Amino acid sequence: MLGSGDYVADRRLATVLFLALRMGRPLFLEGEAGVGKTEIAKVIATALGRPLLRLQCYEGLDVSSAVYEWNYQRQMVEIRLAEAAGNVDRETLVEDVFDRRFLTKRPLLQALEADPTGRPPVLLIDELDRTDEPFEAYLLEVLSDFQVTIPEIGTIAAEEPPIVIITSNRTREIHDAVKRRCLYHWVDYPDAERELDILRLKAPNAAETLSKEVVAFVQELREMDLFKLPGIAETIDWTNALVAIDQLSLDPAVINDTLGALLKYQDDIARMDATQVNELLGRINAGVAGGKDG
Repeated sequence: MLGSGDYVADRRLATVLFLALRMGRPLFLEGEAGVGKTEIAKVIATALGRPLLRLQCYEGLDVSSAVYEWNYQRQMVEIRLAEAAGNVDRETLVEDVFDRRFLTKRPLLQALEADPTGRPPVLLIDELDRTDEPFEAYLLEVLSDFQVTIPEIGTIAAEEPPIVIITSNRTREIHDAVKRRCLYHWVDYPDAERELDILRLKAPNAAETLSKEVVAFVQELREMDLFKLPGIAETIDWTNALVAIDQLSLDPAVINDTLGALLKYQDDIARMDATQVNELLGRINAGVAGGKDG
């Protein structure tokens, strides 16, 4: 299934995804930024023909942005119309203005409802580590029973649970109570062979020699003490940038000119002086030559 969506996965990732789908458990994916965590949810939604609902997390995310909020403007119009008609029964009016038609549904509430074909959606809770702990606590009800409670209406539960993918870049630890409700997988940087397979899919116009050199260069960078190691997304971006300038292989000048597509912090770019680049290229060329001889 992942292969049909041009996603190159290792056996462990494919296995834990299979188990999550078979057991109906949320899948918690943790790893560095740019290693392909979010893409997994997109591939699943496309492959299974399910709608994708994405909740992008951020500091200060609350219930009104993640679950629901009342449409106060429409409620006020309803109240004004009732007052203009006269003979307002306040209890009846309260029930009317807190009817579901005045409810604005956010991703978590939408995920509890099947689409018109009756298929539950794929719910992507992206970068959960960016939120606050109170939101994590609220999320437990959703992950435990696939339901939310709205005081004015009651409990809304899913007839069939959505497929839930949670991602974290591990900028902080997620509470154990959330992890216990999920199957867990650490998405690591790929090895050279898998990264080359990814480039063949995602940057098909790149020359084979260029792709091999890019992968070797990136693999070397990940052994360095950089502030932010390049992820798969950066490898693809850099390769496509090199293709855009008709580059067939790496050389010091083109590396210097295009490093901004690969490294995203000035301190990391500054470390890549001419001496460092030449040393890396020397090791890469020796490795590529050795591979050809073999």
